[in-house]
Amino acid sequence: MLSYRHAYHAGNHADVIKHLTMALIFQSMHKKAKPYSYIDTHSGGVDYDLLSDEAVKTGEAAEGILKVLEHPLLPESYRELIKDYNPSGILARYPGSPAIAHHFQRAGDKLQLMELHNNETSVLKRKASRWPDTAIHHRDGFEGLPGIVPPEPRRGVVLMDPSYEIKTDYMKALKSIKAAYKRWPTGVYALWYPMLIADKSQMMLDSFERSGIRRILVAEISREAGQDETFGMIGSGMMIVNPPFQLDEQLSESLPALAEAMLGKTAVADVRWLVGE
Repeated sequence: MLSYRHAYHAGNHADVIKHLTMALIFQSMHKKAKPYSYIDTHSGGVDYDLLSDEAVKTGEAAEGILKVLEHPLLPESYRELIKDYNPSGILARYPGSPAIAHHFQRAGDKLQLMELHNNETSVLKRKASRWPDTAIHHRDGFEGLPGIVPPEPRRGVVLMDPSYEIKTDYMKALKSIKAAYKRWPTGVYALWYPMLIADKSQMMLDSFERSGIRRILVAEISREAGQDETFGMIGSGMMIVNPPFQLDEQLSESLPALAEAMLGKTAVADVRWLVGE
């Protein structure tokens, strides 16, 4: 079993771009009264203790969400959910993607949460089993996604954010989303990916560009690698198929300043259409 544990990384800059994007997507879904489906292929734990030994050891939340929580360009819907999760006013817990989806869930909205790791699945079942209209699947999200679409309701959002511990995850993500898109071309698909010094993400994006899928938006934040850096993550991105109206403008407005606040003066933000209509 793979060893990745998100407790060390919760609330970092990658979580910020991922979850503010999802908050904006959910906000857009709420513009219509019709219920929607949410599918999380790599759910992980429901939430994370930012005061734990793991979080304190890396200090990644201090360089991520803590840097921007009061920033004027942070989307208000994202700021509100973080503060609602910490009613004492002290940022002690960070909600994972299942908790964020549940925060935005309305009556009739359905959640499907997939997770392969035994420990994380146990946490999901303990914390989320009583949520309304929520199904928990102990399975591989890559193979699981094409098997459960189209969902009911057919309006819907997918989040795929694997750990990319193994290099084949990039092509597995491509294969899974392509297969799901054939069965459900109207869904909103959000894929998070890391940007590494030894980067593999561009090859994946090039393959998506040639895939025949239309309307693909990409949003990335990154920093320059130091002269002595030979490995590690210098940023991350979100690829969104069928993004909601004006998501590109919302991200273009907020990400440059947020990236600089979290990643320093060499930070850049890039929001672009990988594939148009």
